[in-house]
Amino acid sequence: MRAKTAIAIVLTCYAALASVSSAAENPNARGTTTPGNSARGEQTALANPLPALADANSDSIAAIVNSDIIAEYDLRQRVQLYLATSGVQPTPEIIKKIRDQVRDQLITEKLEIQEAKKKNITISSPEIDKELNLIVTDNHITMDQLKQMLARQGVDVSALRQQIAAQILWQKTVSNEFEDRISVSDADIDAELKRLAESKDKAHFLVSEIFLAVDSPEQDGKVLKNINDLQAQLSAGAPFAVIARQFSQSPSAAAQGEVGWVYDGQLAPELNQALEKMSAGDVSQPIRSPGGYYILLLRERQEASNVKVPDPVPAAPQGPVDKLPLARMLLPLGPKAPANAAENAMKFAQQVTERVSSCAQLEKIAGQVKAQYQNMGEFRVKDLSPELQNALQKTGPGQAVPPFADAAGVEVILRCDKAPPKIEAYHVPTRDQVQQLLFEQQVTAFARRYMRDLRRQADVEIR
Repeated sequence: MRAKTAIAIVLTCYAALASVSSAAENPNARGTTTPGNSARGEQTALANPLPALADANSDSIAAIVNSDIIAEYDLRQRVQLYLATSGVQPTPEIIKKIRDQVRDQLITEKLEIQEAKKKNITISSPEIDKELNLIVTDNHITMDQLKQMLARQGVDVSALRQQIAAQILWQKTVSNEFEDRISVSDADIDAELKRLAESKDKAHFLVSEIFLAVDSPEQDGKVLKNINDLQAQLSAGAPFAVIARQFSQSPSAAAQGEVGWVYDGQLAPELNQALEKMSAGDVSQPIRSPGGYYILLLRERQEASNVKVPDPVPAAPQGPVDKLPLARMLLPLGPKAPANAAENAMKFAQQVTERVSSCAQLEKIAGQVKAQYQNMGEFRVKDLSPELQNALQKTGPGQAVPPFADAAGVEVILRCDKAPPKIEAYHVPTRDQVQQLLFEQQVTAFARRYMRDLRRQADVEIR
């Protein structure tokens, strides 16, 4: 099953805010408001969140891979693409780390493209267009909004197209090379279904991964540094899906790192031990395993079928609530802001409320788009407007009320309390799901060995 191609919430944020930023007035002014009430004074504009990277000679060479050149311009474009879609704050130190990581990824893509060319494997523009259309559909934006968002950060959409093309070419190349050796028989499916049925009394995990290969012992230190840098970017708020798509060296990168469901004991012991200690939504520290380093995201967890699952805790407050922990994000609009600016700000706020699930996330988004953020603490609900009180009665922990406009701009109010972890009992997947899982496991194993051999044979020169 294809994972959602989320170039992340920040992509949608920047696209929705593009005209707000240009239309807002008096960018140097600041103002404060009381939640639910109008503000006095001018409001700040939403500034361009990404500075341009340091200039470099467009004709210079970043690396040479088997006599093929990776141009400095292409490297710079891909760094900007990552910064524009990840929300990582582009300090000079972060940019240097990202540059090294992106260069390594471009080297991998160059090897993939070279191998595809050697096998006479090609790709058409409609194939790239199809994947690109899935990206904009999943992010609820238009193609024009995507292009405008990238252009505002100095990125040509061709950089994204080139990345998509490399991924599709590699998938075709692996399929072409190993399709005769990849076989999932009825007996294989029956055996796996039997194992899964026998595993019904074990916990099951829905996992995504970031994988960096260690092809030789002398590479271990460099790969460990790279994986630690990626972990730092995740901790700083970069979306897991974006990091996985950009840097993971597993075929699952094309699906934002999605591995699927695994059961307790199915993965290597060191990976399994990490999952056992994680709750849904947790991201692991880097894990050394045969073949390289992993970072795991536990997206969902199902308990053993013999575990008594408690009745769900009501998410919404029951009866009158005196206080709730709240946070607020304000998208300020000047008093003479044009109608389209207000409309775009409201669209952005709606997208935030649909995706954000914690006040920490809301604060990071506010910082990334230069909006105003306020932690309201344990706020007395009766001090809010009747409309907000009614809206909060319909929310659960980590949920936002529908965004609303006032004299200050457009506001998002979010509950900061956390819902108790959702506990579900395991249910055996269907036969088709098992067949797909077994197929993907074989493809992954072949693809990793294939790329390992290509790297070992490659002549790479870093400039």
